[in-house]
Amino acid sequence: MDSVLSKLPRQSDPNVLIGFDTADDAGVYQLTPDLALVQTVDFFTPIVDDPYTFGQIAAANSLSDVYAMGGKPISALSIVGFPNTGCDLDVLEKILQGGLAKMQEAGCSVIGGHSIGDEEIKFGYAVTGVINPRGVWSNATARPGDSLVLTKRLGTGVISTALKKNRASDVSLAASIESMQTLNRIASEVALRFEIHAATDITGFGLLGHAREVAVASKVSLVIDSACTEFLPGALDYSREGFLPGGLKRNAEFFADCVMFSDGIPEETRNLLFDPQTSGGLLLAVAPGDGPPLLRALGEQNIPTKEVGKVVEKTRPLILVR
Repeated sequence: MDSVLSKLPRQSDPNVLIGFDTADDAGVYQLTPDLALVQTVDFFTPIVDDPYTFGQIAAANSLSDVYAMGGKPISALSIVGFPNTGCDLDVLEKILQGGLAKMQEAGCSVIGGHSIGDEEIKFGYAVTGVINPRGVWSNATARPGDSLVLTKRLGTGVISTALKKNRASDVSLAASIESMQTLNRIASEVALRFEIHAATDITGFGLLGHAREVAVASKVSLVIDSACTEFLPGALDYSREGFLPGGLKRNAEFFADCVMFSDGIPEETRNLLFDPQTSGGLLLAVAPGDGPPLLRALGEQNIPTKEVGKVVEKTRPLILVR
């Protein structure tokens, strides 16, 4: 997609504060000096068996991009692909109910949508949020010296793959579902009280892929501390046993030339740093003095937050994992 987007003409609208140039999580369009829209869209196929839970996860995932920009979601349009035959409409009803429940939790109104016949179920939302133009978080503004804070544990991809092979434990599955259902709303609202220089959410490219986007856009390098990165229960075991999603393997191949691992980091840990996440946490580049108080504030909200690295001057490798 990067190669395709790079060939498109540059936009000249001065109200477009953030477009697709920096691979940010959402676009930002300014309406007035104090008001801008945050717009994003996301949808995917089921990753759990229960349709209501799938709807909740899809909604949380779609909302996450607005939170990653520091915005407040206000409205959403549903996107549905559903088989014309052979699938009970009760399934669709439960998916929509789950999505609506999560949208209501976010204070975001579902005001319409669009559906098409599709052999494979797909569901998600186009979400619109609001933000003050002077308070937008981008992935292009990280500064050397910033702390890198991650607000969710990793491993949803390998756990989903283990589930498909009937090998995921009840404990692992429950922890993964709880993580994916959890909105990034509180994490974003707490972080707004601190000096956040850059932000993104961790989804399909995994931690290292999205870290690479921050590094490239911000013209910096990142150091990731693998020992401080936390994983969901069972994720290391499933990684060690080879339950690796296709997206993980593609991420590892695509980002290999910009990531260097220090000696001694186990293969199962390396895998999980590339693991594609669904409704993952926020990765925040925080001003040096604000790192510890931000961690304390997020901890008071029972958010499993860790400082996982630092921003440094641009060098080679682009990302060092130690």
